[in-house]
Amino acid sequence: MPAAKRDFYEVLSVERSASADEIKSAYRKAALQWHPDRNPDNKSHAEDKFREATEAYSVLSDPQKRQMYDAYGHAGISSAGGGGYQSVDFSVFEGLQDILGDFFQVDDVFGFGGGRRGRGRRAQRGADLRYDLTLSFEEAAAGKKLKIRIPRTEACETCGGSGAKPGTSPVSCPACGGRGQKTFQQGFFAVTRTCPQCQGAGRVIRDACSGCGGSGRIERQRTLEVEIPPGVDSGMRVRLPGEGEVGAHGGPLGDLYVVIEVREHNFFDRKGSDLFCTIPISIAQAALGTEILVPGLHGDEKLKIPEGTQSGHIFRLKGKGLPSPHGHGKGDLHVRVHVQIPAKLSREQRRLLEELGATLSADNAPAARNSSLFEKVKDMFG
Repeated sequence: MPAAKRDFYEVLSVERSASADEIKSAYRKAALQWHPDRNPDNKSHAEDKFREATEAYSVLSDPQKRQMYDAYGHAGISSAGGGGYQSVDFSVFEGLQDILGDFFQVDDVFGFGGGRRGRGRRAQRGADLRYDLTLSFEEAAAGKKLKIRIPRTEACETCGGSGAKPGTSPVSCPACGGRGQKTFQQGFFAVTRTCPQCQGAGRVIRDACSGCGGSGRIERQRTLEVEIPPGVDSGMRVRLPGEGEVGAHGGPLGDLYVVIEVREHNFFDRKGSDLFCTIPISIAQAALGTEILVPGLHGDEKLKIPEGTQSGHIFRLKGKGLPSPHGHGKGDLHVRVHVQIPAKLSREQRRLLEELGATLSADNAPAARNSSLFEKVKDMFG
């Protein structure tokens, strides 16, 4: 006479009011304690305990089954599902692979995924590629069309990517029957693993293609045309969709990313689309005002210097910077003026400056301007 089944709450050592999380935690504890791999000296007893805990969890983790069990005990479960361990719904364990995954390097435990055929045959997107491109400042400012040459893996043209000799096809793997997985019996439950012969593909190649050696892919140099938009900066990327590696099992191609590096300019500094430079002017130009030419991206630009300009003042020439690589107009050119103080003076220059200094007040504001004197200073220093 078979022994009477123990109460499922007693098996998991939880109260009848236990929450779903408490039941899950209790099962995890029991599974770790009674797993057969942890009890090699008493494997048969451990299997019985593990089976008992598993059956208890399969019922108490299901709200409907738990309700039937609470109302009618084991009889309610037997009448609903035919009774016994064979009626356990293993789908409840799909979220518990962290419990059993430490014991087996397997794809599925208890045969959860046994019906999923050829898991390794799923199409996989090809790898992305990177190409580093260095541009001069002028090339980056103007934009450029150029050709680049890259090595990449492509589908073998001889076999069309199948890996099999032309006129033949891959055949169903004899080891797994085309499932891509093999099921092994371990004690009272089944373990499903990736087939070691076909590596989960479900098919094997008997006659390999001579062009690719059965891999279905070959490495080839490919020349591509790249259009670099005006105004790119270091670190920016230009994406070429579908120009990366070929995908596995008919998957889509990856992308190619052209990563830009821009050499520094010997005169301009940049911040985004704005340009910055420093221009020297004389004392006379700063004091009297003038109009000068400053270098720009497309030739000299006129800049008006008002009288009394101080050294370090920054003028902005709107729209004279770099174009936005995203097509949002242009940046500005910022010109900082630096008033140069002569290191050496001739006798005449010194005499004129002394004469000019006598006409200025202590706060350097003109007290009585002598127009002829200022013109002479402007001529000598401007």
